[in-house]
Amino acid sequence: MLRAPLPLVSALLLAGLLAGCSSTPEDKTAGWSPNRIHSEAKDEMSSGAYDKAVPLLEKLEGRAAGTPLAQQAQIDKAYAHYKAGEKAQAIATLDRFMKLHPASPALDYALYLKGLVNFNDNLGLFSFISRQDLSERDQKAAKDSFEAFSELSTRFPDSRYTQDARQRMTYIVNSLAQYEVHVARYYFQRGAYVAAINRAQVAVADYQGVPALEEALYILIQSYDALGMTQLRDDARRVMDKSYPQSPYMSGGFKGKSDPWWKVW
Repeated sequence: MLRAPLPLVSALLLAGLLAGCSSTPEDKTAGWSPNRIHSEAKDEMSSGAYDKAVPLLEKLEGRAAGTPLAQQAQIDKAYAHYKAGEKAQAIATLDRFMKLHPASPALDYALYLKGLVNFNDNLGLFSFISRQDLSERDQKAAKDSFEAFSELSTRFPDSRYTQDARQRMTYIVNSLAQYEVHVARYYFQRGAYVAAINRAQVAVADYQGVPALEEALYILIQSYDALGMTQLRDDARRVMDKSYPQSPYMSGGFKGKSDPWWKVW
């Protein structure tokens, strides 16, 4: 069996290493200015290529470190993650931005975007198109979204994003109240009247002026009646008659009101 001379083997190994080095991806942005990187990233985002925009924004963040452009890169990256459906990365980027730049003029937008990430991904303002029952979905994201919007409206009442944030807060409160009512209805329909009363009372006590209270009161009336608690039933009925004198629940039960709760506001 023939063997290659040692010098030849060494040369072949060296050639292999060089070939491996030459296969390293070339950084096409090596000679680009920060402004050009930013422009290219914006073009990618405009075309919907958020996965291509993120690495460009990461390069921009490093090359323009300490400048407003680097801050803009962080915000844009969070937005790109959000549009790409990468909720965790978007939230992490925004949290990092707010920690590093607590006095940034873009802080109000960062809070708004943080609320929006959770709101759209887990609550879905326009999910009524597919007639989804939003009250059955994850409530933690809704609460996180509410906290971000609440901080925005408290700290930046005159921000251009505050009015929209407040409207979304109203929607979130409606959804959280409806969640309690959804659970109360579940218990009621299975004959667990005490559990139904407890959940309906949470909705009545914690949420004021929301559409879900009408059904919560109906569940209280029916649950108290089923348990023979006539005094509490009559008290709940008086509140219902005063607050919702024409309530379709009282004449048609749960089927009496067919419109989804989110249509009320």
